[in-house]
Amino acid sequence: MAIKSTADKVATIQKGYTLEGPTIELGAAIIDGEVHRDAPVRLPLSMMNRHGLVAGATGTGKTVTLHMMAEQLSTAGVPVFLADIKGDLSGLATAAAGSEKLMARTDGIGQAWSGKTFPVEFLALGGDGNGIPVRATVTSFGPILLSRIMELNDTQESSLQLVFHFADKNDLELIDLKDLRAIIQFLTSKEGKDELEELGGLSKATAGVILRELITLEAQGMEKFFGEPEFDTAELMRTAPDGRGVITCLELPTLQTKPMLFSTFLMWLLADLFEDLPEAGDLDKPKLVFFLDEAHLLFNGASKAFLDAITTTVRLIRSKGVGIFFVTQTPKDVPAEVLGQLANRVQHALRAYTPEDAKALKATVSTFPMSDYDLEETLTSAGIGEAVITVMNEKGAPTPVALTRLRAPESVMGPSADALISSTVAGSALLPKYGTAVDNVSAYEKIAGNALSDDVAAAPAATAPRGGTSDVDADARRIEEEILGRPSSRPAPAPERQAPERQAPRQSQRQPADGGGIAGALGGALGGGLTSMARSLGTQLGRELLRGVFGTAPKRRRR
Repeated sequence: MAIKSTADKVATIQKGYTLEGPTIELGAAIIDGEVHRDAPVRLPLSMMNRHGLVAGATGTGKTVTLHMMAEQLSTAGVPVFLADIKGDLSGLATAAAGSEKLMARTDGIGQAWSGKTFPVEFLALGGDGNGIPVRATVTSFGPILLSRIMELNDTQESSLQLVFHFADKNDLELIDLKDLRAIIQFLTSKEGKDELEELGGLSKATAGVILRELITLEAQGMEKFFGEPEFDTAELMRTAPDGRGVITCLELPTLQTKPMLFSTFLMWLLADLFEDLPEAGDLDKPKLVFFLDEAHLLFNGASKAFLDAITTTVRLIRSKGVGIFFVTQTPKDVPAEVLGQLANRVQHALRAYTPEDAKALKATVSTFPMSDYDLEETLTSAGIGEAVITVMNEKGAPTPVALTRLRAPESVMGPSADALISSTVAGSALLPKYGTAVDNVSAYEKIAGNALSDDVAAAPAATAPRGGTSDVDADARRIEEEILGRPSSRPAPAPERQAPERQAPRQSQRQPADGGGIAGALGGALGGGLTSMARSLGTQLGRELLRGVFGTAPKRRRR
């Protein structure tokens, strides 16, 4: 094979990154050791919803890369969501000051640089930080995501679903953790013995395990993440009065102590967006771009059902106009089923200090198209602020691999002043809506006030005939096998016999009345979320199937 000249390599990059529509400017190509400002490397704005990966070893510039991309997305009118792990991204609200070194770098890649500020909204999970508090109700969060936080096994997860089912049947609103704790305590008490038996697949021992895990969450201070007012994820898709997209920074000062909560909460945000957004098809620019830093936290120790749900999210949310960029150290941190859907790749330098590092390097190289670079050498020698890039062009084909010197952000690469963050939060339009927690009457108050008398007395009619749990078991088996995609541990159904028709279950105030057939069967096992899924299975398969897999439910109210 003939060795290409430098001019030919430059021409390949120029041709591959000549694009017609609006673009995100990433930098200039480095070819044969020289930066070529006449060979710009770009990412089509219309392809940002094809998702992407920003990877590289610690200290190679991943955070600066997503910082720079977020600035340009905002300028193009695209809202951005960032998980601010280290606190550095708050600098987007402060204009950067130029320096001789910075201007030399930007001139070398053809970047017309000037310091700018960007419209930023600061959020904090449950108020754990300086931002606007983000909360979710236990009902909308759902049993599968909650099981993920509590690290329950499959059997315990299925049992928690039955607890949610009991709450829905008896109009017991699950707003915060004390509501869920109150229901489990009732079911494991002498007064709730009969109702526990009617749930069939839920044993007192398993309920006790869930209760202990729930109390542990409360002891760790996680109860403040669940409650009202619930955050409306549509707030992530706002634009500023000047037309720029709002950059939402989720502050995570205690990530190291709550990594599972962080990753699971991000999946709730995505699942909720997916549920609400209409199909959009191919757009000139995405409606929202998510950057998920520390992406490995999503996948470590995750169950097959949870991984399948993430894969489904990534595959289907693209059609809603949302792009997701995973930010992590190596592509190996992301499951193959998800990695295969990430069309845009920004790969910073990798280290090869150990045999495991060398193996990861070879695996990374194998995921790139053929190129004019020796990628093993390039990926171990790339400098800070340099990355190997290939993206999807406007025709849906991969662009040539290009070692790129990346653009510099125009806002501060570091935290903004505390006073600026505080004033931004104080002046936010979201503060009056979400700043103060409220505690409406819900399951805890109803149980504590003996308000269960009518509902609980009717519970046998709302579940299964007393003395038999075959209907509940059959429904639960169906959910586990058909929706969650795993073998069921529940007893096989007994030989069919004639039985009186069950009374239609009482509906929660949060769910409309529903018919029988498959919708009723699915709803009987997991409550309103899957009832809705089954009812509209024929016309909204992708949307409702995602909700069923995650176990999330519609919000009780929008404020």
